[in-house]
Amino acid sequence: MDKKIVEEGKTTAIISYITWVGLLIAFLMNNDKKNGFAKFHIRQSLLLTLAGIAGSFIFWIPLIGWILAVCLLVFWIMGLVYAIKGEAKEVPYVGKYAQEWFKGI
Repeated sequence: MDKKIVEEGKTTAIISYITWVGLLIAFLMNNDKKNGFAKFHIRQSLLLTLAGIAGSFIFWIPLIGWILAVCLLVFWIMGLVYAIKGEAKEVPYVGKYAQEWFKGI
């Protein structure tokens, strides 16, 4: 991805990982600009947020819930670090689905 595009979308990409409110703000910020780097991270953040919401219904199951919570936390941290570093890397296992399912965003 072009360095200029990455630099222009970096702030929006980072904001997208800061809770669901940040995701909404990032989406609105990028609505006019249509920055490809920001879109990439908004999609990943959206999938992680939706997985967290869906997973909240099974977090009460002792072992499975904790494993899911830890995995989502690690993926969230990885996505945030990738955004900070200016990399358009997919988080393991779920990143490809985010790009595929939410390509209209």
